[in-house]
Amino acid sequence: MEDANRYNKDFPVSWDEMHRNGKALAWRLLDKAKFSGGPWKGVIGITRGGLVPACIVARELDLRTVDTLGIVSYAHQEQGRAEILKKPEAAIADRGEGWLIVDDLADTGETFKIARELMPQAHLACVYAKPAGASLVDTFITEVSQDTWIHFPWDLEAQYSKPLVATGA
Repeated sequence: MEDANRYNKDFPVSWDEMHRNGKALAWRLLDKAKFSGGPWKGVIGITRGGLVPACIVARELDLRTVDTLGIVSYAHQEQGRAEILKKPEAAIADRGEGWLIVDDLADTGETFKIARELMPQAHLACVYAKPAGASLVDTFITEVSQDTWIHFPWDLEAQYSKPLVATGA
């Protein structure tokens, strides 16, 4: 189990930012489909964090085939051994060819390693990537430092936040 204290920075993401970055991801993936010989067969969201960006991408690319790859590896800020909970059988049968796999974040890259093993020809994409995971995805929007904890909007409630100077940052 990794030490939760390795996160020295907080990066809160609002619903508006997630939507805007999800749409930016769709723009990049639209361009990649044009250069790779055709439209995507569908999108696979990695549960749970990848579901929101996968739905945004599916909407923007007008993809009606949406499936999930269920993988669990986090308990809040502690990352453990990844466990597969559900596989997208149709995409696995195609070895992932023509499929998009979308997640919110590539942190250590362990989740994307599993996705690549299951579907070696799929296109792997995420909204945010850290240095340890960035090389394992084909497309991402924003790189953040490895010591940053991203607070996604589905994990947050609006409340008071101390100024940076008061936190000793």
